[in-house]
Amino acid sequence: MDPDSVKSTLSNLAFGNVIAAAARDYQKELLDKEKAQASSSNDEVDLDELMDDPELEKLHSDRIAALKKEAEKRQVLQMKGHGEYREIGEGDFLAEVTGSEKAICHFYHKEFYRCKIMDKHLKALAPKHIGTKFIKLDAENAPFFVTKLGIKTLPCVIIFRKGIAIDRLVGFQDLGGKDDFTTKTLEVLLVKKGVISEKKENEDDEEDEYQENRHRTVRCSVDPDSDSD
Repeated sequence: MDPDSVKSTLSNLAFGNVIAAAARDYQKELLDKEKAQASSSNDEVDLDELMDDPELEKLHSDRIAALKKEAEKRQVLQMKGHGEYREIGEGDFLAEVTGSEKAICHFYHKEFYRCKIMDKHLKALAPKHIGTKFIKLDAENAPFFVTKLGIKTLPCVIIFRKGIAIDRLVGFQDLGGKDDFTTKTLEVLLVKKGVISEKKENEDDEEDEYQENRHRTVRCSVDPDSDSD
């Protein structure tokens, strides 16, 4: 065989392989683009379908109804004095602790440093745990209940359930015995004693979510074109 002919044939084969490879790469690129466009198109269709999905709409409505119910429950509790750390008088004590399912009462002395520390932590916890009533009572002005409940050391935090004293924290003995315990430490202890519930990460946002949906509904009913800007 003529060497020049062989060389020419090999050269043509090599060139053909390069062209074929380039053609395959180009075809693959076109297929990838088509798949990407198809995927994007499917996403848009799916989103449009979801907007009109009756099951999704029902889930949304159920969620709004649940948030509304929770907000109404919070309002009732707030009317009973929940959601804040309040001082009461001896004459109000029985009505306060029997008027809520769960209550925490701090018997304190206004001159005691440790009572002020307990005040700080209970004040921080009260808005977070609206299901429990947080109150305090000046022990000097409540001699009857101090004697009746056998309170000998201050601060003394008594835990009530349905008006019955079920447990107590005396001084800081259950909190490490030191003044520098954290609010979280007290919170965990109260959770263990069953007077407050463990806080969910998203629970604080539920009321805000309901209010935002409520305001949006009001805006839409007053001005149907308000979202068309």
